[in-house]
Amino acid sequence: MKTVMLGLGVLAAGVLVLAAALVASNRALDDDVASATPAMDHSTMSAAAGTSSKGGLQSFAGITADHATELAKAHEPFPATLPPVPAGDVVKVHMVLKDVTIEIAPGVQYQAWGFEGGAPGPVVHARQGQTVEMTLTNGGAIPHSIDFHAARIAPNEAFVDVMPGKSFTFRFKADDPGVFMYHCGTKPVLAHIANGMYGAIVVDPVPALPKVEREYVLVAGEWYLSNDGVAQPAQLDMNKARAMMPDWTAFNGYAAQYVAHPLTANPGDTVRFYVVDAGPSLTTAFHVVGTIFDTVYPNGDMSPEHVMNGVQTVDVPAGGGAVFEVKIDEPGLYPFVSHAFAHVDLGQVGLLKVGSPKGTMSH
Repeated sequence: MKTVMLGLGVLAAGVLVLAAALVASNRALDDDVASATPAMDHSTMSAAAGTSSKGGLQSFAGITADHATELAKAHEPFPATLPPVPAGDVVKVHMVLKDVTIEIAPGVQYQAWGFEGGAPGPVVHARQGQTVEMTLTNGGAIPHSIDFHAARIAPNEAFVDVMPGKSFTFRFKADDPGVFMYHCGTKPVLAHIANGMYGAIVVDPVPALPKVEREYVLVAGEWYLSNDGVAQPAQLDMNKARAMMPDWTAFNGYAAQYVAHPLTANPGDTVRFYVVDAGPSLTTAFHVVGTIFDTVYPNGDMSPEHVMNGVQTVDVPAGGGAVFEVKIDEPGLYPFVSHAFAHVDLGQVGLLKVGSPKGTMSH
């Protein structure tokens, strides 16, 4: 039995009351997780999620397994906290590419290609001037590669295809500070990124940015499914990927995972978000509901003369990145979204829980 959810239903109903046009009715959201909405039977599927459009392509948006709330709570969220910079002059990174079945929404399974067995891959953190030594081991069935947007290097020498069972190592100097995407660059690149082969690298500037209390990394991505992924794992639908018709969108690979598992801060903390849009094709209009960004470094550009202040929403293009800082004094539940609200409806939404807010959130 499957449950069809409109606008993420169970996962983010309380968040989506902020966009009443996208949901049928307001729902309460408690301090920790969205409250459940009634399940819809199969007779609603064609109207709600099994519609055909764009040349007869079928959408599986919003279709999850039963008991989605419990599954969302049980899901282990991707660790969004920025890891520390390794000591020394060389940051050694070894990733093993694996063919793996992952969960991308409650009860929705997908056959992915993952760096270190997940999507996104692990966050790489370096300091400006350090050397990144990257070793890719291909544990999959077909050739793969890795392309770092932070590198100034000949791609024909560094971003080469690695055959199954083989490893390849290259080095680059992290001279450009910012937040950058990495991804598989093997043809067709659309397929390799859409199958989960992407991640983020953060390069701290020298001198460093001002110290803040919380730093989180969010990688926006899209999933294009061959089937709903409930009865059996879905695979990539290339026609939908070419049509830019995702079934799910997400921060860090799993739809609305930070609604069930909010990111946290204390009142008065400054929170720094490093946001990468892995695409493969769509733009993320990053916005935090209930506040205004104090500082934005657009396009991941850490140059002080290019900083933006007092900004409500900033586009992060596919393949791009940006850094956002916000100080929130009042306890509460603050949704972070792509303000292209079709993306919210498909899963690109989370909560920043500041302090210990009481009561529920409503429009």
